Amino acid sequence: MNSPAISDRDRPLHRGNPWEVFLAFLKLGLTSFGGPVAHLGYFRTEFVERRRWLDDRSYSDLVALCQFLPGPASSQVGMALGMGRAGWWGSLAAWLGFTLPSALALILFAYGVTEYRGLAESGWVHGLKVVAVAIVAQAVWGMAKTLCPDRLRAGLAVLAALLTLALPSAAAQVGAIVACGLLGRWLIKLPTLGALQHHDFGISRKV
Repeated sequence: MNSPAISDRDRPLHRGNPWEVFLAFLKLGLTSFGGPVAHLGYFRTEFVERRRWLDDRSYSDLVALCQFLPGPASSQVGMALGMGRAGWWGSLAAWLGFTLPSALALILFAYGVTEYRGLAESGWVHGLKVVAVAIVAQAVWGMAKTLCPDRLRAGLAVLAALLTLALPSAAAQVGAIVACGLLGRWLIKLPTLGALQHHDFGISRKV
């Protein structure tokens, strides 16, 4: 008796190794400037568009989940990407590769500020602050086209932004997350149970 054909979705996912994950995140750790929002944009470009470790929908779901958790979303997304690619060691490799360069640079900068009091107020540091605004804006615009593809979701994003701007506090941020989550649950059409069962939250099968 012939065994039933195995669909592409039932085939084992392609796995990487911790060294591959470390090198991928080290590259980003050495070249990615800006804060957590900018990092999420860099992650999408590198791991969704270029390397195709996962698809856009899976990445959007992962970002939404990490935004709901306390702590820096970019670190959580990075470790989750590493875990999805190479397990627990992949998660550690992603954290080390992405965090180590900035940690070393911050230590060196702290020593520099201690030795040279005017370093923090120098013109080149203020120039870096201006560039950071442009980097974050570019990252937000890049993700907005994917996360807010229609008027309804764009409206929820604007509503959340207005709420956090009007009430700049941690409570307002939590309130915006909860409110938009409830509104999205009520207004946005959810996929069927069958679609959820076949939805791939893992790594792309492309080698």
